Amino acid sequence: MAAIRKKTVKGQTYYYLEHSYREGKKVQKKELYLGNKIPKNIEEIKTKFLDDIYKEKWYSDADKIKKNFSKEQRTIPKSVREKELQTFVTRFTYDTQKIEGSTLTRRETADLLERGITPTNKPLRDVKEAEAHRDLFYEILKEKKDLSLQMILDWHWKLFHQTKKDIAGKIRKYQVAIGGSKFMPPSPVEVFPMLTEFIEWYNKNKNKLHPVELAAVTHLKFVTIHPFGDGNGRVSRLIMNFILNKKDYPMMDIPYEGRNSYYNSLERSQMKKEDRIFLQWFAKRYIKEYKRYLK
Repeated sequence: MAAIRKKTVKGQTYYYLEHSYREGKKVQKKELYLGNKIPKNIEEIKTKFLDDIYKEKWYSDADKIKKNFSKEQRTIPKSVREKELQTFVTRFTYDTQKIEGSTLTRRETADLLERGITPTNKPLRDVKEAEAHRDLFYEILKEKKDLSLQMILDWHWKLFHQTKKDIAGKIRKYQVAIGGSKFMPPSPVEVFPMLTEFIEWYNKNKNKLHPVELAAVTHLKFVTIHPFGDGNGRVSRLIMNFILNKKDYPMMDIPYEGRNSYYNSLERSQMKKEDRIFLQWFAKRYIKEYKRYLK
């Protein structure tokens, strides 16, 4: 936590915010001058002060991860890189589908997507959607154009045109709710204007924000709009990895086993209308996933 420190120099009192944190074996200290009196909005100042400190640390780590990941990739034979990508696509497909209720196990997903073995006694819908997700993911990795509303609609159609034809690629015109969440998505009349603003925001910020922040906040903003009858989480996680891949950062998987902290951070951000809550969760998760590149 940031603490207020008072300093007296030649009879004059000055106030500072001070925060200490451990980095490796060293303790780092940051200070922010407040003036000769404590500002009324001190809590807001504290929040921004801490955010800026940790963003600097997180993004420095993320950039080191990108550098060492890229360096490693250049030394790995093409066939090995292709196998590693296949493994990631399978894992990501399993987790993103499982989060949304798929009945396929991790082994069944791998057998299906990597060896063409269709699981028995499992819903055909789960099988079709897993295959569609894999195919779309590979397609997204080759995409040269940048994010657009039409692209997002096309992705949704490709995910669901075999299993949910009535909603595939269509912006909802009805109210929806999120199971287990206190957050209520926008009303139908708000959705299209919000999507338009979302794309405008993305185009304005895509070269300003750090790629990890851009991926996190874009994910949050899209899933908050909740423009489809189903599949909003899956599409938002595809957008997340589209951005990371386009910026040459390693892509991220959100494990099914860690879904509770993921859901909680999303809900808290949505209810409080504070992007920073989900951003903090996302940045920490990203760095933890790739901490081996920080050595």
